[in-house]
Amino acid sequence: MPKISTAERTSCRDKAGMSPNFKLQCHFVLILLTALKGESRYLEAQEAADYDPFLLFGANLKRDLAGEQPYRRALRCLDMLSLPGQFTFTADRPQLHCAVFFIGEPEEFITIHYDLVSIDCQGGDFLKVFDGWILKGEKFPSSQDHPLPTMKRYTDFCESGLTQRSVRSSQNVAMVFFRIHEPGNGFTLTTKTDPNLFPCNVISQTPSGRFTLVVPHQHQNCSFSIIYPVAIRISDLTLGHWHGLQLKKPAASCGGTGDFVELLGGPGLDPSKMMPLADLCSPFHGPAQMKISCDNAVVRMVSSGKHINRVTFEYRQLEPFELEASSANNIPEFCLSSL
Repeated sequence: MPKISTAERTSCRDKAGMSPNFKLQCHFVLILLTALKGESRYLEAQEAADYDPFLLFGANLKRDLAGEQPYRRALRCLDMLSLPGQFTFTADRPQLHCAVFFIGEPEEFITIHYDLVSIDCQGGDFLKVFDGWILKGEKFPSSQDHPLPTMKRYTDFCESGLTQRSVRSSQNVAMVFFRIHEPGNGFTLTTKTDPNLFPCNVISQTPSGRFTLVVPHQHQNCSFSIIYPVAIRISDLTLGHWHGLQLKKPAASCGGTGDFVELLGGPGLDPSKMMPLADLCSPFHGPAQMKISCDNAVVRMVSSGKHINRVTFEYRQLEPFELEASSANNIPEFCLSSL
C-alpha cells in the first residue's frame, strides 16, 4: 500500500481522477488529522506522516495475528486499532493533542481496561474514554441515537481514578483522548470485545458488506454508518405497519409513522446532521437500491418500540465512473442520490 506524503494529505480532496483506494486513504487520514477539532484541540500532521491507518483494517493483518494472544504493541499519539490486545503509550516529549480510535466488528462491544496509568492530573494531563467517536466536531452515535447524554459518554480518569478501571462501549466504536506533558509518563490499557446480540449503532470497517439490523420491541433509533460513497441494496424490510416507499420531499415523509427506515448522506459523521435522502415505511421482500455519493452514508431505523423491526441490506463502494457521473451534475448543496 503506498505511503501518503504530507503534501498529498493536504491536497488529496482537491485532486481529480484519483483511484478510489487512494481517495479513501486520503479521506480517512484527513478525518484523523482533524478528529479533535470539536474539542478545541489540533493535531500535528507530523504525528501521522509515516502512519497508514488503513493497514489496521487489512484482512491479512487479522489473519497473521489470529494466533498471537494477546496482541501487544506501542500506541502512537494518533492511532487506530481494530484488534483486541494490550497497548502502551509512553511520552517521549510533551504530547498534548492525542486520540486513539477503536473499532470492532458490527456485532461487538469494546471494553477498555486500564492496567497502569502514570499521568499528572494536577499538572494538566488527562485521559478520557468516549463512548463512540468524535470526528471533526461530529459524534457517532448522534445525541439522538445514543442512550446517554453527551457528557455521560465521557469517562475521565482524573475524576474517577482506578475506581472505574473498565469502560464498555455501547456499540462497536470507542475512543480515548489524552494529554501528557512529562516525558516518561503514560499508560497501559487492554481492550477486549464481547458479543452484541442486537447491534444498534455501527460503523462499518469495510466499504462493502451485508448486514441485518434488528430492533426488537425497543423505542430507539439505530444507525449503520458507512464512511464511503456506496450503493445500498435493501433486500428485506419488516415493519409493524404498512404505508409507502417514497423519496424524501419537503412535505412528504414517513416521520409520522413511528416505525421506518431512512437513508442519509453527508460529509460528516453525525446522522442527525446528514441529508435525508429516502424514507422506507412499507414492509417488502425484494430489491430496492440507492446510490449515495456522499463521503458518509447511513441506514437508520426509527422504532416506536411496539414492533420487531428488521432491515437487511447490502452495500458496495461506488466505482470511479459512478462518482464522476455524480460530480458531473454539479449539485454542491448535497450529495447526489439516485435509485
